Amino acid sequence: MAETRTIAVIGAGLMGHGIALTFARAGHPVRITDPDDPVLASAPMRMTQSLQVLGASEAETSATLQRISRTPSLQEAVSDADIVFEAAPEKLQLKQQIFAEVEAHAPPAAILASNTSVIQITKIMEPLGTRHRALGTHWWNPPHMIPLVEVVKTEWTGAGVADDVMALLAQVGKTPAMVEKDVPGFIGNRLQHALWREAISLVENGICDAETVDTVVKSSFGRRLAVLGPLENADLVGTDLTLDIHENVLFDLESSNAPSPYLKQLVADGRLGMKSGQGFRPWQPNEADDTRSRVGSHLRELERLLTN
Repeated sequence: MAETRTIAVIGAGLMGHGIALTFARAGHPVRITDPDDPVLASAPMRMTQSLQVLGASEAETSATLQRISRTPSLQEAVSDADIVFEAAPEKLQLKQQIFAEVEAHAPPAAILASNTSVIQITKIMEPLGTRHRALGTHWWNPPHMIPLVEVVKTEWTGAGVADDVMALLAQVGKTPAMVEKDVPGFIGNRLQHALWREAISLVENGICDAETVDTVVKSSFGRRLAVLGPLENADLVGTDLTLDIHENVLFDLESSNAPSPYLKQLVADGRLGMKSGQGFRPWQPNEADDTRSRVGSHLRELERLLTN
């Protein structure tokens, strides 16, 4: 068995509890903390539910949960950690405050990692005195089911630190991807939101409705994406054909560098998606639940197919 590492997770919400589960399932001791007492108290219940979704046995669930300890004290959580994963809300000042406290109480050799979707890691870690040991690890939601973790270097990150995190993530069954330059959105979200920008534009300009956009994606290239990346696909059809297509379509794609006015209006009108019952399309409570269940079932089945 590989050497175990002591893991600290700051934040016991959706992302934090999934990160904790990932390491505990792989045999690593984990300490998790959260300033919100009810969130911290409910973590074992939510972890148990997540393990059930993953198909874990009662014995595995029990063993996994025994490796995870909870504490309301950040200082206690990080005091003997080998690596600290911060999974706090997407607020720059909050993350900076957390890492100032972590730096003061974690061992000098502990690696400090921030889980953020879009905030540049450089901005989060800039105030630290030991920036060489800090980096980003962008986990995807749900973190215990999506394989990818983007490992984001800053200009100060030591090469050995980034390589160590890459190896650890691979050891616990994740698919780590190195991001060599710290840019907003890293790799995955830049790709994802380029697609979303064009999808919103199609609806905004009356080319089709929202449901049709989703149908087209799910029933065409979306079916290939799990096994055929976009540049693999370009090589498959030929770079010459790809160039021909680009010369005839790129000029007409949405290229605004600001959020869509249509999207802004949806938010202003309180059409916030599934949580409000209306977004790009209307949602009944049972439809939202069915969608979440469908995604979970799909991820489990996809993982089974790709690992067999």
